[in-house]
Amino acid sequence: MLDVAIVGAGLSGLSLARRLHRRGRDFAVFEARNRLGGRILTAPAGVGGGLDLGAGWFWPQSQPLVTALIRELGLADYPQHDVGVVLHLREADKSAERIADKQLYDGARRLKGGAQSLIARLAADLPGEAIFLRHALASLKDCGDHIRLGFLVDEQSLEISARRVVLTLPPRLLRETVDVEPPLDEATDRALLGAETWMAAQAKVAIEFKEPFWRADRFSGSAYVTHEQAILGEIFDACDPGARVFALGGFLALGPELREQFSAGLPMLLKSQIGALFGREVACGEIHYQDWAAETLTCSAADRAGQEADASGDSASPLLRQSLWDRKLYLGGSETAARNAGYMEGAMDAARRVDRALATLEAKRRLSDPSATDPFQNLPLNEASVARFAAWVDAQADAVFDDYRRRLNKGLAHQDRPNLTQVALIGAMEALFEQALLKIEALALDMTSVAVDRGKTALTPEIQQPFGELMQTILDDVAAYNRTSCALSNFPGEHRLSKDYTQAILRDIAAVWRAFSLSANRVLLNKKDAKEMQEKTG
Repeated sequence: MLDVAIVGAGLSGLSLARRLHRRGRDFAVFEARNRLGGRILTAPAGVGGGLDLGAGWFWPQSQPLVTALIRELGLADYPQHDVGVVLHLREADKSAERIADKQLYDGARRLKGGAQSLIARLAADLPGEAIFLRHALASLKDCGDHIRLGFLVDEQSLEISARRVVLTLPPRLLRETVDVEPPLDEATDRALLGAETWMAAQAKVAIEFKEPFWRADRFSGSAYVTHEQAILGEIFDACDPGARVFALGGFLALGPELREQFSAGLPMLLKSQIGALFGREVACGEIHYQDWAAETLTCSAADRAGQEADASGDSASPLLRQSLWDRKLYLGGSETAARNAGYMEGAMDAARRVDRALATLEAKRRLSDPSATDPFQNLPLNEASVARFAAWVDAQADAVFDDYRRRLNKGLAHQDRPNLTQVALIGAMEALFEQALLKIEALALDMTSVAVDRGKTALTPEIQQPFGELMQTILDDVAAYNRTSCALSNFPGEHRLSKDYTQAILRDIAAVWRAFSLSANRVLLNKKDAKEMQEKTG
């Protein structure tokens, strides 16, 4: 039986597979397409160049995960061209407005050869026998100690069993195309429907030219077209300078149905609009075009129909980050990310989250199984104990969020209670810290050589460290959950947390955190005192 089955070979699925491979885990990746990359798709151009028709940009200053991976893999990148005059065409029969000295891309960078180079390098690090193309997921069944996956492979049915399953396909596609037994609960189903698929109803184009004529005219290549006859709504410089590929890229303003109607005349329409924008006749070279709404493996019926997303901002519903079926089923992919949902960074964030959950489960299994190898057995006593404690903390996110939801629902039953979110969240955090203190008291530690400086033990910061990201994750999940809660829509102050309310909650959490830290340090000091007393009397 397979240990981990990953469904979807986009950036999230492949980066998770790479993490599992590095830890020696048994896994396989199943992809419905006959290619890797998902919504990363690059059209080859020039000599070693590429034009991205899907994801393409990343921002080093705010997206550390994808940036670190690109640096680790040694991939070459370059800045998005963002210098020069920006154009805005408001009326079809008039000239475009010129906007000087306006930069739009905030330090964005692109990969030489296109984003597909990132996918190629990730795949190169994985065993070829672990990747299966043309495997379209059709069904999932919870079988108690494992999940049975049903695939369609060249119109033939295939069943595979796995102890854990990670789904990185778009949540709406999961809901519409996969038979799930037993069905997911109503709240999760609503969260799946509310997760709009990035790029699903969009179309992207890249048009090659012999020279970057817009740069010679001191245009940045960036432009907006907002009149009713617009073909391209947003245009940008898509040159790949290292490969001497000169191109303009853009997102179509037409909806999916109109794109289908005008598909035959699209080259002429694109040429006409580029000429109108830049005020000259243009000779278009090769046109690379991708209509994601026509991709049944990307665009759901809800996306094509323009179904409104539940959440706002760049954070998906926290229900999409909860493990399902007794920690056997996980949802990944960029749409499930706590931060940067819809971006490549979001895909990496989702992969990291699932990998941590699987690593924690594996550590717990080994610790509870007398025949299994303790992953911390070769560490010094204190380091091993702190590592076990950190693994326990990492595993608490789901439980704390569930506790928050229970407390919130209890508060909703008494509608006269003020500050529902604040009371429920602080209660859940206090309960977590109470459990943590019991865990610390039970830790096997050798306090003999542990230093104490001004009443603080050297182990205290190590005990505190695992909570940082956990608390941030819980805060993100609470804010996202409140925005998507139908019950809280009747309480505007709780549905969308104001800045002042959020600050009040943060102050309360800081107070609870400080009290926990002092108590944890006191427990460690008591352990040290007890050890010293034992040595004196022993």
